[in-house]
Amino acid sequence: METSSPRYLMVAESLRRPILEGRLPPGTRLPSRAQLAVRHRVSEQVSRHALRLLMTEGLVESRPGSGYYVRRRPMAHRLPRTGSDTGPMGTFLGEHLGATTIAAAPAEAARLNVRVGESLYRTRHLARSEEIPVMIHTSWEPTALTRGTNHSPLHASTDENPVDRLARAGTVVDRVLECVTVRPAREPEAELLGTEPGQAALVIERTHFSGQRPVETSHLVAAPEGCELVYRLSLSPRMPSPRPSP
Repeated sequence: METSSPRYLMVAESLRRPILEGRLPPGTRLPSRAQLAVRHRVSEQVSRHALRLLMTEGLVESRPGSGYYVRRRPMAHRLPRTGSDTGPMGTFLGEHLGATTIAAAPAEAARLNVRVGESLYRTRHLARSEEIPVMIHTSWEPTALTRGTNHSPLHASTDENPVDRLARAGTVVDRVLECVTVRPAREPEAELLGTEPGQAALVIERTHFSGQRPVETSHLVAAPEGCELVYRLSLSPRMPSPRPSP
């Protein structure tokens, strides 16, 4: 028995290709479900499935009472992930949401190799671009490192790179470990970013080390389609191995 899947995929592809090639620019109004059904000799149910697929892919949006339009893609923000001068949020300084002292939860305790309940500083920033929320940065570090100094997150400049701040306190960071994942956005994150809970979120977990000791850990949460991660890797030149004689 013939299924409708190939037919709605065909209808979707007839719109996807011109959208990706720029022949249907953002903001273009698309044919209605009925018009697509007539054009491709399919049912309206098939054309509805095709448009829903393109909406899932982020290429099309529905405007109630108006129809379907080519979606305007958000501006991508480049996040340099290498170089000590950029900081965890790249060149974004971010809005300081506060620093406080908390007891280490199991997840942060494991990343910092401390006991659950040990005293930590927690700092949060929200980065914006043209008034649009872009990313949330939350960091944790043991209070024992900078407590009683002017270099703790409670007293230092809110836009200071943690590597520089810890160096001023006598802790030299010599290694960084980063892990990039995608997971559903949690309700507090979604509220700050202006999205819906459960939508995909890009999560970058970064931990700074001094020798073998983790001294600060953080995570950055952002919408995947709005960010581009940029890694610059240096490779040592290698001489080609000599070919064996015949």
